Amino acid sequence: MKENRNQLYVELQSFADQGIVLFLDGSPSTPEYVTHVLCAAEDACYMRDYVYDETEGVLKELRFDKLNEV
Repeated sequence: MKENRNQLYVELQSFADQGIVLFLDGSPSTPEYVTHVLCAAEDACYMRDYVYDETEGVLKELRFDKLNEV
């Protein structure tokens, strides 16, 4: 579990280092906070959305949104 947490943090920090903005449930966030919430959310499921700049075709945002149960 700790290894998965570390891998996720390193991945998200890499995105942040490239200037890609992280969002958690619609609010700007940090790699630390996103990692904490995702690893602590045992009964929740989050979906990643990759948002690209349409003119340049580069990744500009990575969004994590909690999925609601149907």
